Amino acid sequence: MPRKLTDRSTAPAASNAGTAGVPRATEKRAGRGSEVPGSAAPGSYATDDARWEAVTGRDARADGRFVYSVSSTGVYCRPSCASRQPRRENVRFHENCAAAEAAGFRACKRCQPNGVSPADLDAARMAEACRRIEAAETPPNPVELARAAGLSRFHFHRLFKRVVGVTPGQFFARTRAERMKEELRRSSTVTQAIYDAGFQSSSRFYDASDKALGMTPTQFRDGGAGLAVRYATAPCSLGYVLVAATERGICAVFLGDTPHSLEAQLREEFPRALLQAGAAGLSDWLRAVVKEVERPGGKFQLPLDVRGTVFQQRVWEALRRIPAGETATYSEIAAAIGAPSAVRAVASACASNRLAVLVPCHRAVRIGGALSGYRWGVERKKTLLQRERTDGSAG
Repeated sequence: MPRKLTDRSTAPAASNAGTAGVPRATEKRAGRGSEVPGSAAPGSYATDDARWEAVTGRDARADGRFVYSVSSTGVYCRPSCASRQPRRENVRFHENCAAAEAAGFRACKRCQPNGVSPADLDAARMAEACRRIEAAETPPNPVELARAAGLSRFHFHRLFKRVVGVTPGQFFARTRAERMKEELRRSSTVTQAIYDAGFQSSSRFYDASDKALGMTPTQFRDGGAGLAVRYATAPCSLGYVLVAATERGICAVFLGDTPHSLEAQLREEFPRALLQAGAAGLSDWLRAVVKEVERPGGKFQLPLDVRGTVFQQRVWEALRRIPAGETATYSEIAAAIGAPSAVRAVASACASNRLAVLVPCHRAVRIGGALSGYRWGVERKKTLLQRERTDGSAG
């Protein structure tokens, strides 16, 4: 089981402008397996050793992935069961409750593995909280949100951050940014978009748009026209790397065979931006990115200007929590962000990633570990993973 994953970047993602057509951040929970918010790190419990580690650690993230039975008691439990830890030689692992019952074991009355798990209940409550936040015109009162969930304010805030991956205030800011972008695309004027998006004054709208869009509302409506993007290229062992940045931070890292092909990619991604070639002011960042290409998995401290929808950003955050040298399937990533049925959308978000290596979409694989779907080539993906594993085993 992978160790607890943390975000290696010290700079927050800046803007949130991206494409539509992906699932919303939350969907109504119709039953087990439906989409809810989440932020648990992707993990694998394919081996008995990994499963035993989950049992000894009472890892709630493993609930629903398998159950274990105890021969001395005749019962089977969730991995997170709080009952006394059994002896390893008395433990067997089963894929699900039906398999355990077919083997002659009965459900534990304490953890009730054949019922709704505490994690599912928490996720359902947080999904409802997300719906309340999405429907709000102004930042919801945290006390009222906690009361609606039946929790104290402290417990609610901690649980929301753990399940959703961001604070209630951050979630509101992101959903309002989505609303802002939608209205800017739909409304005939910026002034109309201000009020349709629920803002009471233009000053608040422009303050929020600067943080959410990384550009002025007019620039956003014009497809990023006038946005200044500096870029530079450098050779590396995988061919060439291009690093592009706005005033907020690095907005693109591309890998390719020639500088010309990389510049063409950049023009395609930012068709109406003011592109400025040259390494002036980018040399340190360019060297840091090349170093990350040559020895991926290191700790970097680079400001990032991440542009995407709420859903895409949740996927990219999950990718950054996968430790170097390890991989996660698209299904595991979907489950980790609380959207287990959105596997295709997760794969699409990985393919839309503009920050090669820094947002390590090369660590996303198919079930069984098959390598495919890397926008900069499967061979580069294979090389990056081999380097991470080699460095990890050497260290």
